[in-house]
Amino acid sequence: MKVLFRGAAGKVKRTEAAEAVAGQLSVDKGKVIPISLVCETGMTDVHASFFVYDDANEIKKQLPRYRLLRTMPKADRKKILDEEKAAKLKAKQAAAAEKGGTGAKR
Repeated sequence: MKVLFRGAAGKVKRTEAAEAVAGQLSVDKGKVIPISLVCETGMTDVHASFFVYDDANEIKKQLPRYRLLRTMPKADRKKILDEEKAAKLKAKQAAAAEKGGTGAKR
């Protein structure tokens, strides 16, 4: 879906734009994914593109992960990324400990 926000240059955020489109279409705001918000030089209008889905599972199948993270609030996004980093670090430490414990003696 393509939308034109008149006079909104510098005033509208991705999440606010997605909420506005969701309100107009009477759908859940989690099913509206902002793809691009572009302003032309010297103009105050914002040309926006959105993908609107019927099912949340389709979003996960079709879009890259960063698009989903981009639509989340900053605190939630940071929490998810920190948890993943911690899990990766634990796995790496466990692999290193396992490798170090079973290594050949010299």
